[in-house]
This record gives sequence, structure tokens and C-alpha cells, in this order.
Amino acid sequence: MDVERRHRSQYPTALSAAFLFLSFSLVPAIARGDEPMPSPNPIPPPPPPPIGAQSQPQPSAASTAAPPGSAPAQPAAPATPSLRTAKPSENVGNDALYRIIDRPHTVAELEAGIIALPSAPISARQGGGDTPIGRVGRGDATMQIGIHVLYRWSRSFEIGAGALFAPAPTSDDEYGGLRALPRTHSRSYFFLGTEGRWIPVHYKFAEAWVGVSIGGVVVADRFSTEAGDQVPTILGTHDVTVRTEGFAAGIQGGGNYYFSENWIGGASLRAYNWILPDTPRCSSIGDCASLSGTVLALELGLLI
Repeated sequence: MDVERRHRSQYPTALSAAFLFLSFSLVPAIARGDEPMPSPNPIPPPPPPPIGAQSQPQPSAASTAAPPGSAPAQPAAPATPSLRTAKPSENVGNDALYRIIDRPHTVAELEAGIIALPSAPISARQGGGDTPIGRVGRGDATMQIGIHVLYRWSRSFEIGAGALFAPAPTSDDEYGGLRALPRTHSRSYFFLGTEGRWIPVHYKFAEAWVGVSIGGVVVADRFSTEAGDQVPTILGTHDVTVRTEGFAAGIQGGGNYYFSENWIGGASLRAYNWILPDTPRCSSIGDCASLSGTVLALELGLLI
């Protein structure tokens, strides 16, 4: 009996615990007095602006409310670009040129021009030399071509080497003086040496330079006999060449224009002193070199 009564007395306690559990699980949390009541139909937040669109600033209450008696605000005038920003910079050309020449690089120049020896005609009876533009001066003159390879390690200095020669020398068709023995005499030139240049002037895509050049020169006097029978070369030839070697030193100047980063055009002018042996060399049949001592040589060339 005592056990049965004890079990029956626990029933109300279990029912009370179940009732409290269901009450707390089904009834929402109690709101505090300082919290607003939730709206039955909440308004969703506005969608974000599309990508790339600029948000317009909303006017504040302080900016929209004008004090009494004040004039209405005038709209701000559109900003106009200044003349300094609208006008292209005058240093654009210089900046583009400096980007090219400020870095160490190598330049290969091809040259074509004219070499003239004002005091050394090809013969006593023939003054002036044959060039693509006609006879030039009273001494010898002929076409000259060559190549220069230069290393430029800074904006203002470069050093290198060059080789120049005359492919079509002037010829004296009446050398020898006898009509029964027609002979010709021609004289060609070859120069090989080093050179250095100083480039003090830079303006946009153009520059000017001066420099010096030293090296060796070879003068070849060729005497050719047009008469006689044709025989094998083992028995001899109709040509006799007398070569004279000497030293050459001179000054030079010119200018360049940059068409692009890799293409340059320009012109050059050189003045050399050739120092040749005082005693001319002669062949076995009496044909002697036509130049000796100190000889002035002028060169005008176009470069690319």
C-alpha cells in the first residue's frame, strides 16, 4: 500500500514538468520592453546597384535646408581642362629618344658617299673625279661605300670601328701617251680604323655629334695595258697594281635622325690627313705610285 501511494503521488509532479516543457517550447521568447515589436510584413532591403554603376550621393538635410533670406545656390560650372593638360607636352620627343639612347646598345651603319682628294688628281691632264653626281673638284674624287659598327654605352658617347673603300675608282684612259699602246691608270682607296664620337646635341628625334678617327689606309694604283694578245694568266696579266700603305687620322662630324627604335638616318663629313711614304714604290716596268707624303682627303657620306 505504501508503494502504491508513493507512485500515485509522483503523477502530479511528472504532469507539471511536461506542461512547463511544452509551454517553453511552443511559446516564443519573451520580448524586452526596449525592443520594437516585429512587423508582420517586413520590407525587404533594396537590391544592390549593378556592377559599374556609380552611386549618387544623397543630399543631406543640412545642405538642402537653406537659411531664411539667402539666395538659392547656383549649380557648379563644369570643370574645364587647363591649357597645360590639354596641350601636348613639348618633351614627348625628347623622352622617346632618351628611352632608346639611355640604354647600352650597338649600332651598325651603312654608308654611301664621295671621297675627294683636292690636291691629288688622277693625272696631270685630268682634273676632277668621276662620281654619280658628275665631276667634283680639281683633284681625284670617286664614290665610296662602307660600314661602321659602334657601341653606345651612354647618351653622349660611342666608340667603334669602320671600313671604307672605293668600288669604282676614276680612270685615266690616256695614261702612257702613245696611241699604239693604249693604257689606263686608276686609283682606289681602302680605309680601316677605329673612331669615337661625342653626341652633345639632342633635340626630339634628332642629334648631332663630333668625333675623331684613326687607322690605316691603302692606296692602290692600277696600270692596265689594253693592247696585246690574250694569253693564259700563268704567262702574265695586262694589269700591274702598286700598293702604298700609310697612316690616317682625322676629325669628323654629323647628325642622325631616329625614324624608329631600329632605323636611323643621317649624314657625316670627315677630313683626314693621310701620311704615306715619301718615296713612292714602283713596279718592275717603271709604273710608280702616284701618291706620297701627306695627302688631304675629304669624305661626305649618307648613313642608315
